[in-house]
Amino acid sequence: MNIITTIDGTRARIAARGEIDFDTLPPLRAAVAALPSQVTDLQWDLTGTPFMDIAGLHLLFDPAASSPDCRTTVTGLGSQPLWLLLTAADAAPAVFDLSRLLPDIAPPGCRPATA
Repeated sequence: MNIITTIDGTRARIAARGEIDFDTLPPLRAAVAALPSQVTDLQWDLTGTPFMDIAGLHLLFDPAASSPDCRTTVTGLGSQPLWLLLTAADAAPAVFDLSRLLPDIAPPGCRPATA
């Protein structure tokens, strides 16, 4: 796992390169914990993450992992990580609220009909 953190004022971007699983979860959580307190906008760049298991859900949805004052979003989702997020949101929409994490994607149940 290669983790690159970029901070620009109150914004931070963490780019993860490699699979997200329970072996790589501790260093990813450490990257979040190391962010300065002034960070209010965290973006996870998962462009280099081809696979994510339930550890990714823990990372992205654990309320203890980020401050309530910090907005968290995700970009660069590949097909498998996106599938995992959508499946989790379909199974438990109250727990896995994608509207805050993926603001550009309509939540489950609001997807446009296909012809």
